[in-house]
Amino acid sequence: MRRRLIQSTLAVVLVVIAVFGVSLVVVESRTISSSAQERVELEAARLASIVDSRLLGAGTVDADVLRGQVARGRYAVIRIPGQRPIEIGDKPRGGVIRGEATGEEGEQVVVEEPRSAVTREVGRTLVIIALVALLAVVAAVLLAVRQANRLASPLTDLAETAERLGSGDPRPRHKRYGVPELDRVADVLDASAERIARMLTAERRLAADASHQLRTPLTALSMRLEEITLTDDPDTVKEEATIALSQVERLTDVVQRLLTNSRDPRNGSAVTFDLDEVIQQQIAEWRPAYRSAGRAIVCSGKRHLNAVGTPGAVAQVLAALIENSLMHGGGTVALRTRVTGNQAVVEVADEGPGVPADLGARIFERTISGHNSTGIGLAVARDLAEADGGRLELLQAKPAVFGLFLSRTPPPGKTSAGEPTVR
Repeated sequence: MRRRLIQSTLAVVLVVIAVFGVSLVVVESRTISSSAQERVELEAARLASIVDSRLLGAGTVDADVLRGQVARGRYAVIRIPGQRPIEIGDKPRGGVIRGEATGEEGEQVVVEEPRSAVTREVGRTLVIIALVALLAVVAAVLLAVRQANRLASPLTDLAETAERLGSGDPRPRHKRYGVPELDRVADVLDASAERIARMLTAERRLAADASHQLRTPLTALSMRLEEITLTDDPDTVKEEATIALSQVERLTDVVQRLLTNSRDPRNGSAVTFDLDEVIQQQIAEWRPAYRSAGRAIVCSGKRHLNAVGTPGAVAQVLAALIENSLMHGGGTVALRTRVTGNQAVVEVADEGPGVPADLGARIFERTISGHNSTGIGLAVARDLAEADGGRLELLQAKPAVFGLFLSRTPPPGKTSAGEPTVR
């Protein structure tokens, strides 16, 4: 591209020089020739006037008197009636420029100048024009190189930016070049880089969330299947299989919920549901794990509470809190339900050391953990709670008490069963 820009600019300059330079040479040559002819004729007329003055005054004219009146390099001949011609200077050879004049006394004056003098003057003019043309060409080349670099370098940068995007590096460069068209391309590439970065972040977040959220249901399902393989009692097999199917359904709900939140975290499907049922299901699912750890999990508080939200999402939030207490807490874990205002609150408390003071409110940030865990569980739980209009808070640090706040009023436009209201 640089070479093409330089060549095209140079071609334009050369065409302009050729058109205007030839015209200027022709005009200047004619002007110089006309000026030389005019000078010779004026000198012939001046000599004729001098001769007239001498004839009227002294009556005689000689070469010594007129020699100083003829310019150097010119040849003059004065023919006076009744006298011999008077010659001044050397007669030129080759082409000449001739000027003639006739005096009042009948004398004739002829002045000649070699045409080579005009040729030399024309040559000097041509040299000056050629130098100006050369200077114009050099200036044009320098300007063309500068302009080519100004246009080609940004295009190279933009190509590198596009290549980086294609190789998976979505960092925007925020670099502009002062050329509106190129800046527009840079704006589009930076916007695309930001969109790709957001998409990659969302995909990585989905993968991390899915890995964390599916781990517990899959572990529980594996335990149920192992119990089935270790028993020969048909009733036990049937009971465990029924529980396993329920866990598969919850696992499917977890996957669906993760995919929904990854597309649009605000796209909730909140309905009114029985909060006791979700709490009892989670206690039953986690009791074997607590029993294996030599700990207990209990529930207390107000019964028969209805809350607004997505049952599967609420179950995942409670599962994250219960698992967090199992891994980082101690003693008995208690799930307490209460009502505050128009909200149903589920508190999850244990008897462990609590949340370290240096974590505080950062406990819900991703990758923040006090025991070398992933730091994803509480962050995902908070996102799930907020997606249905609820919230998850740390009510007490030592010992740790988490509170899940859920609305008891159906969302606008829906009935208690979660169906749209018909007016």
